[in-house]
Amino acid sequence: MGFFNFKNKKIQLEDDIDETMYLSVKEERRIAKENKKVFRDYTKLKRRKNVSEEEYLTQMRDSANVVEFDDLHTYFYTDVGTVKSVNGVSFDVPQGKIVGVVGESGCGKSVTSLSLMQLVQAPTGQIVSGSIRYQDATGKCYEITDMPTDAMLHIRGKDIAMIFQEPMTSLNPVFKIGNQMDEVVLLHVEDATSESAKARSIEMLNLVGIADVEKVYDSYPHELSGGMRQRVMIAMALSCDPRLIIADEPTTALDVTIQAQILELLREVKDRIHGSIMLITHDLGVIAEMADLVVVMYAGRIVEKGTVQEIFKNPKHPYTIGLMKSRPGSQNTGDRLYSIKGQVPNPINMPPYCYFYNRCDKAFAPCSQSYPDLMQFSKTHFANCHLYDPKYASDLKDEKMEKQNG
Repeated sequence: MGFFNFKNKKIQLEDDIDETMYLSVKEERRIAKENKKVFRDYTKLKRRKNVSEEEYLTQMRDSANVVEFDDLHTYFYTDVGTVKSVNGVSFDVPQGKIVGVVGESGCGKSVTSLSLMQLVQAPTGQIVSGSIRYQDATGKCYEITDMPTDAMLHIRGKDIAMIFQEPMTSLNPVFKIGNQMDEVVLLHVEDATSESAKARSIEMLNLVGIADVEKVYDSYPHELSGGMRQRVMIAMALSCDPRLIIADEPTTALDVTIQAQILELLREVKDRIHGSIMLITHDLGVIAEMADLVVVMYAGRIVEKGTVQEIFKNPKHPYTIGLMKSRPGSQNTGDRLYSIKGQVPNPINMPPYCYFYNRCDKAFAPCSQSYPDLMQFSKTHFANCHLYDPKYASDLKDEKMEKQNG
């Protein structure tokens, strides 16, 4: 196991080097020079004016989908190297469905959603390659990665809305709730007036089950509880009846009773507007209750995806199996809660083989030689794992026999 030592900070590397490595002045300068060029090219691209709509119109692979991620790569260019936060992600969000995205902290869930919203902090963070296709209610399809910023403003918040993870940091503390909610309506609804915007905001606050809406409308964020602020965020996201709601940890820091109410509210709203939800969470219980489809991410990649029944009843990837075993209640009474050993690898220096290799109980020789191909188990169930690759069946059999004999 190796380390980068940068300004007295050791950064763990997922490789086989045992010595301590130092980032030289020459390396620092090289990285800074490369980053400067990347930032300059990105700024030039995003500052384009009067871009024709034809340049970012495209076709969906399946017209039943609202969003399609296709081999998405989103990187962050730092002083110590390039962080590959999203490293080849592909999945679909069908119309009227809830897609749950799960995985440990730092696996790329939120960055994937921020890439869709064009909210990755630029120019340090950028979509490097891949495709994100979005289809609006009229059937027109947009390539999000090619859209200029001014065009994206017409979609973000109106057609695609996001419920952020922490409402206290997402709501502006110096503006009242009403001002912030009215702004969404005034920005995206044609011919909206201050009176109609207020009426819509009040309607949304009532929809999410807030009592004494007039008082809440005239309150500052710090005057509300965590659950109330979360409901305000949901009301704000629903103001324009979006086709897709991105819910990033919508029940974080809420008590169990409020969690249940928030989840039920999201389900009711989805059915009412016939929209779709991309639900990002660590809570497998929430996924089991809410999701139709599940995407399991690890270290910037998808390791398994399928229907909620397939993932929970017949998980294939060792990482998914580990997540299922770590659920409270999955052990016998009195046993210690299972945890997956080790940590997610440093995304600056990813190995050329399976990212889960150093933490996997079922790893065998091919796992340390190449990254696994995508294996298909049904029309909807896929996993990246050498255990199911027919060309390694004999290697796996031999390794099992060696363990039995040893």
